[in-house]
Amino acid sequence: MAINKPSGQLVHRSPLDPRATDFAIQAVRDATGKRVYAIHRLDRPTSGVLLFCFAPELVSSMQAQWQSGVVKRYRALVRGWLHSSGYIDYALKYQADKLAEADKKEGIFQSAATSYTCVKQFEAPFSTRRYSSARYSLVDLHLHSGRKHQLRRHLAHIRHPIIGDTTHGDGKQNSLARGHLGCTHLLLTCTQIQFWHPKIEKTIVISSPLSENFQACLQSLGSQSSKR
Repeated sequence: MAINKPSGQLVHRSPLDPRATDFAIQAVRDATGKRVYAIHRLDRPTSGVLLFCFAPELVSSMQAQWQSGVVKRYRALVRGWLHSSGYIDYALKYQADKLAEADKKEGIFQSAATSYTCVKQFEAPFSTRRYSSARYSLVDLHLHSGRKHQLRRHLAHIRHPIIGDTTHGDGKQNSLARGHLGCTHLLLTCTQIQFWHPKIEKTIVISSPLSENFQACLQSLGSQSSKR
């Protein structure tokens, strides 16, 4: 089963926020009346396709496929103009997923790769301290690995942080986006997952639209700016 996870929802309970009450896995269990198992995860602020299975014996085989045999595509709005397409091959320092887990990999760098393609460029009349206008790019992203916060960290590494990213992003640009575009969350959506279904032995493609706020931000940006 797949859902379109909203931004701000945790996949499951986590010591990162013991007071949280909204969990994707519990919502699916409540909706179906069945026990389900998360095959993968999305960061809390990321929206989009999230996949579950009902059979516990499928979890390990699906997770093994997730490392190399699954196509994961995302769309994001980033600061500045990205041109054409590119490939980011930049190792990322290991980050523990849970506050309580034994951090045996502390200090280790893990290989990480991301492909990107610029879909649209915008120039909006929002004054910043350095420039008289603000530039943005709508980009498609393809994960070739699955490190924690990989897309957010990779885009920040090439100086094109994702709008709405309060951890790795640009605070001034986030403030501009809130004030001028009505941006309420991270503008990053998992738009497509493609995988091999082990039971019916077919390739499955599941797509998701951008969040309502993401779409509203693009509409607002398009009405206020020139597009390239």
